[in-house]
Amino acid sequence: MTKELLISQTLSECRVALTDRGEIINFLMERREINEGYEPDVGDIYLGKVLRVLPGMQSAFVDIGGKKSAFLYVDDAYLPSVYEQRKMVQKEENDEREQKRGEIIPDELSTLTDQVNKHFSGKSVAIESFIKEGDDIVVQVAKGPIASKGPRITRHITLAGRYVVFMPYIEHIGVSQRIEGEKERERLKNILEKIRPKGMGIIARTVANGRNYKTLKQDFDMLSKIWSNIQKDVSKHKGPKQIYRDLNFIQKTLRDFIDEDVDSILVDSEDVFKEVEKFTGKFLLSMVGKVKFYGEDIPLFEKYGIDLEIERALSNKVFLRSGGLLNIDQTEALVSIDINTGKFVGHKTLEETVLKTNLEAVKEISYQLRLRNCGGIIVIDFIDMEKKEHRDQVYGALLEALKKDRAKTSVLPLSGLGLVEMTRKRTHDTLTRLTCHPCPYCEGTGRVKSALTVCYELIRELIKVIKQSPREKINIYAHPEVTAKLCGEDIDLMDSLEETYKKSFLIRSENSYHIEQYEIFTHEH
Repeated sequence: MTKELLISQTLSECRVALTDRGEIINFLMERREINEGYEPDVGDIYLGKVLRVLPGMQSAFVDIGGKKSAFLYVDDAYLPSVYEQRKMVQKEENDEREQKRGEIIPDELSTLTDQVNKHFSGKSVAIESFIKEGDDIVVQVAKGPIASKGPRITRHITLAGRYVVFMPYIEHIGVSQRIEGEKERERLKNILEKIRPKGMGIIARTVANGRNYKTLKQDFDMLSKIWSNIQKDVSKHKGPKQIYRDLNFIQKTLRDFIDEDVDSILVDSEDVFKEVEKFTGKFLLSMVGKVKFYGEDIPLFEKYGIDLEIERALSNKVFLRSGGLLNIDQTEALVSIDINTGKFVGHKTLEETVLKTNLEAVKEISYQLRLRNCGGIIVIDFIDMEKKEHRDQVYGALLEALKKDRAKTSVLPLSGLGLVEMTRKRTHDTLTRLTCHPCPYCEGTGRVKSALTVCYELIRELIKVIKQSPREKINIYAHPEVTAKLCGEDIDLMDSLEETYKKSFLIRSENSYHIEQYEIFTHEH
C-alpha cells in the first residue's frame, strides 16, 4: 500500500484520514450542526474587545463575538520589542544545534508561540501594563473551543501558506526542524532573508525543502497581501469583529497534510471532489491527476478499515496482537495508560515477555494518541522492567514512535516507578468528545449505585419520614430492581417496620425511574 489521503463526506460531517501502508497517520473530523453558528476555528483572526484583565492570573478574557469569551494569557498577549526579538532569535539559533538529540520535532505551525513563550517566561511583564479593559486588539485563535472552555487566542499572528509562514509582528527567520540537512537549511535561510520585510518574520515549512526563490516569494506575496487586507479591515471596524477566516476544513487539511510522499487522494463526495480538484490545481500542482473519486457501494472508510479503527479508539480497552492489553482512561485533567500482559504468557523468561509487551505497546500508544487526539498531560504505566537496558530500549522506542506525530510532544524519561510522563499539544477536541456524550444514566462517572445500596438509603429516608408524619399509609415509588430487593427475602425489614411503627406501605415499581431515584409520599399520589 501507499500513502493516501481519504476524505469522506456525510451530509454536514467530514472525516479525513491520512494513511501510510494502511496505518492511520492522522485523523480529523469536522461536524457542523444544522443552523449552528460559526465557531471560532484555529487560524481565524479577530478584532477583539478586552472584557476583563486578571492581574492575579496574568491573563485576560476577550470578546471575539463567539458564544464564549476567548482566553488570552500574558505570554500570548505581549508583543516584544525589536531588541528583545533579536535576542530571542540569537538564543534560538544557539539552542537549535543542541536540539537534535532524539527528542520530538514539533510541527512548524506551532513553534512560533512556543518559542516566544519560552523566551519570555519568567519575565516581569505584567499584562495590566499593556492591556486595558475596553481595548480593541487583533488576535488569532490558537486553540478552538474544547468542551466547556472557550477558544485560546494569541496576538502573535501567523499566516500559513503552502511553503512559508508569515509573522507580521515578530522579526524572525526560521526553517522547519524537519528539514535536517545543514546546506539546505542555510540555502533556505538565505532565500528567506531576501524575501522578508524588515521587522517581520518568516518560517520555511517542511514542504519548502528544495523549492526555489520564485516559489517561496510567490507564496509569501500572497500572505503579505492577505495581511494588508486584514490591516485595512481593522482600521474600519470596532471589536468584536471577525477580520479573517482561515481556509475551510478541507482546504486546511490539504494544505497541512499533503507533501511529496502522498500518492493519491480519494474522495467519496462529488462536491468535495470538485473542491479538492480546484484547490490542488491552484496550490498543489504535484497532486494534479492524483485526486480520484470513490464511488463504490462499500463505504470508503469501511473498505479501508478506518471505521473499525475509530470504534477501537472509542473503547477504554485496546488489545495488542500478542494478547497484551492497554487500558486508556481520558479525564478532564489527564490521560492515563496502563499496560498489561493480558493473555500473553511469552515463550522464554518473564523479563523477555515484559519487554516484548512494552515495546508492542509503545507503537500502539503512539497510534492511539494520534487517532484519539489526546492532549495535555499523559501518564503511561509500563510493566516493571528490572534491566536498565530494557528501560532505555522502551523509552527510545517511544521517542521514535512519536516522531510520526504532527502534534508537539514532550517526554520525560521513565521514573523509578516505571511511569512515563509526557505532554501532547492539542488544538482540537478529542475523538471521544466529538463523537460521544456522557452517559445520561451514570452522568459520565461510569458507575451507578447498586440496587441494594439504594434500598438501604431508601429505608433510612423512610424511617425519618415515619418519625415525622402521623399518617398511617405511606407510598413508596422506586425502580423495579430496588422494589424487588425491598420485597425480597434477603431484606426482611419492611414487615418489621410496619409492625414497629404501626404503618402500612404501598410499594410501586416505576420503569421510568433511574435506579438511584425513589420517592416517598405520606398522602395519596
